[in-house]
Amino acid sequence: MAATYDFPSDLLAGQEELHQVRAELSALLKRLPWSVEPLDGFSDDTGWRRVERPASPGWSEDEQAEVEKLRRREHELAVFVSTHRYWAGLTGADRVHARSALKHATPRGGGGTAGADPGTP
Repeated sequence: MAATYDFPSDLLAGQEELHQVRAELSALLKRLPWSVEPLDGFSDDTGWRRVERPASPGWSEDEQAEVEKLRRREHELAVFVSTHRYWAGLTGADRVHARSALKHATPRGGGGTAGADPGTP
């Protein structure tokens, strides 16, 4: 039987927001052109597989700022979750299993916690 963990609510909220920020960043990067700077398209078949890219208009300043904002928040949340005081009470394999369980945990109350502010480390 798998162990259960009593994660603090701020840790659960931080992990949930981290999932949401990563999903938002991933979706944004998929929508944006392949190149940050405007570049001509190209085709290269000299490698082990053919690589083709259409011309890229680059990213606007607003798009660059949004990516930077999301990356910064992702980093803040990753540091908050990974350095949370909860982990000090676990050692070795227990810490590894608890961390894995947290990644798949749902927030208490079943609702989303996108607006939760887990604070700073």
